[in-house]
This record gives sequence, C-alpha cells and structure tokens, in this order.
Amino acid sequence: MDPSPLDQLRIERAPEVAPSRWPRYLLGAVLVVLIAAAAWYYLAGRPSIAEVTTVAVRESGGRAAATVLNASGYVTARRQATVSSKFTGRVDEVLLEEGMLVEEGEVLARLDDSNIRAVYELAQAQLLSAQKGVMETEALLTEARLSFDRTRRLVERQLASESELDRSRALARSLEAQLARKRADVEVAARQVDISSQQLEDTIIRAPFAGVVVAKNAQPGEMISPVSAGGGFTRTGIGTIVDMASLEIEIDVNEAYINRVAADQAVVATLDAYPDWKIPCHVIAIIPTADRQRATVEVRVGFDALDPRILPDMGVKVAFQDAAEASAEQRATAGFLLPAGAIRREQGRAYVFVVNEGVAERRAVAAGADRAGEVLVQAGLEPGERVVVSGPPQLRDGTPVRETNE
Repeated sequence: MDPSPLDQLRIERAPEVAPSRWPRYLLGAVLVVLIAAAAWYYLAGRPSIAEVTTVAVRESGGRAAATVLNASGYVTARRQATVSSKFTGRVDEVLLEEGMLVEEGEVLARLDDSNIRAVYELAQAQLLSAQKGVMETEALLTEARLSFDRTRRLVERQLASESELDRSRALARSLEAQLARKRADVEVAARQVDISSQQLEDTIIRAPFAGVVVAKNAQPGEMISPVSAGGGFTRTGIGTIVDMASLEIEIDVNEAYINRVAADQAVVATLDAYPDWKIPCHVIAIIPTADRQRATVEVRVGFDALDPRILPDMGVKVAFQDAAEASAEQRATAGFLLPAGAIRREQGRAYVFVVNEGVAERRAVAAGADRAGEVLVQAGLEPGERVVVSGPPQLRDGTPVRETNE
C-alpha cells in the first residue's frame, strides 16, 4: 500500500547531542589561577615585620661649661622617717615590707588594743550613765517647778504658808543646779570618750607621708616604744620610710674653695654605681656655717630630674660648672652617644634608623669617630628617640619593625 499523504509530510529530526562541559571547567581553572596569583602578589609585596634592637638617645654629658671644682658626697633623702608609736605597746600586726610603696595615711602596723578598748567601752558607758542622770534630773526639776507654782497659788489664796513656798522654791533651784552639774558631767564623759577613742586610734600606726619602705625593724609579738628602753628588748620603730622625691646630694666642700660655688650653679653628677651616666644637677643652697674640725662647708645639690636608679646613701662625684669659662673643646663634645653598631655609612655619609610609630625611618646624622664602641652624634637626633642598634640587613626606610630595648 502506498504511504498516506500525512506520512509524507513528517519531518525527519537529527538525533540530539548533549552539550559539552569543558568550557566550564576551563573557566573555573582560570579563576583559581588568577586568585592564587593575586594572593601571592599581595603576600610577597607586603613588607614583613622586622625584629630590631633599639636604644634610647642619651646625652653625652658634655656641657658648654668649664669645671671649676670637683668634689664627692652622698645621695641623701631630705624627707626620711623611722615610724614609731606614741606609746609603749606590743605589736600585733606588721603590714610593711622592704621596697614597698606606701601612701600617706596607709596602715603600717597595729598594736595590741585590748586594754585601751576596755577603757574606751568604759568611757562610753559612763557617758551613757551621765546622759541618763541628766534626763532624771530634768524630770525632777519639772515636777519641782509645778509644785512651786501650785504652792505659790495656794499662798496667794492664803491656803499655804510662806515656809512651804520657800521649800518649793529651794527644791526647784537645787534641782536646777544639779541639772547644770550633770550636764557638765556629760560633757566631761564625752571628752573622756574622745580621749579613749584617740588612744584606740593611736594603736594603728600609719605612714606619715608617701614613700618607699627601706627598713623593717619590728615583728609581731615584739614591744615597741617611742623612747629607747634599756636591755635592747624594745624596738623604737616599726620601719623606715624614705620620700624618693626628696633625694638630693650632700657635699662637704673645703672652705678654701667655697668661693667657687654659688646658688643655682650648674653641676654634673656621676654616681659611683653608674660611672658613664652624667646627671644634670644644680646647687640648692650653701649651708651658712663651717665645720671647724674638718674645715668644710656643706653644700646641697639637687637633681634636675629624678631617676629610679638614684638611691639613698649612694656615693657620687660632682663637677661644679662655670658657663662663663666654656672652652671650644667642651662645646665640641656636646651631643648624643650611640653604640657604634647603630651608625650605618653609605658613600661616606652616616645615617641611622629611628623607630617612629612602629616604622623604621632613615635619618642622616653628623657622627664622629668610633671611640671605645661609642660614637658621638652632634646633629640629626632628638633626646628620647629610639635608634635601631641591630636588625636584618634588608632593613629599609618604611619597614615595619618590632623593637626590643637594649
């Protein structure tokens, strides 16, 4: 049979082919490579933090002044006290230790207060009794005054005698006098309470001023007294406090050279413990008397700025300065001393790296020759700046740094 006309009109379709996934994989791989390249570029291009050792810029000690007199003395505290009690008593508790910082009024020790507390409680009871006595007398006086008024009215009506009126008047006046005396007794009892309270407070030993404890002299159980007692079994103080803000230098100057010293004169001090540290000072006062045995005059010298390294009773040498006799050589020695390792040189020019807000900053300086491992820098630095002493060879201007102090 011939196919029907409808079958002849059917369109033959080609078989469907699934789309390829390779373009997607290729695009993903390209993106991964680009991200990895960007991360590598960021991490490689970002400067790493360099570990460096720094040192603070300090003055060389050279002054534009001539030394007119050298002397020696000791560091002393103008304000120092051995803290004791106001009366003899047994120590119950000691709260101080050597090296401890104390504030004014801080409790340092406590004494046995059992006897004084008993006296204080007795005084309070006596005060209460006196107050009750006043209340009783006031009640009797009120009754006596009412009785006196009644008797007076009866006398006016001739129902009572004058003698009864006189007795009522005398009783009222007697009670008024008793009331006044008992009120005075209350005042006396109150004063006794205040005294006992103060004695109780005196069993607590407090710091007279702020300072540092340099000695601890008593232990719990020992007796303490404000005066020296025989036998050596009684302490005369709990401990010693020094006000470190009152440190100064005491010097005995030969009277033949006292004319070279004047008030407010500049002084350079050197502690025996730190011979390379030059400390700027000034003359506070010249004591207006001489020691005839030693032929010396005492001079007080104050520090321009205190430092924790300065301690009482340290030995010190001082050089009294005269600005009017400055020499060219001394002017040339003014500047800052740095370790030789901090100075870097390039093409005959010296420079250092200064740490500024966590970043190394290259700074040109005027540096002298190396002397005993130190170099004098006369320009380019300011006091207090921190200079890199050692660090990585690739250290550059602008490199982030993490510093450690030398």
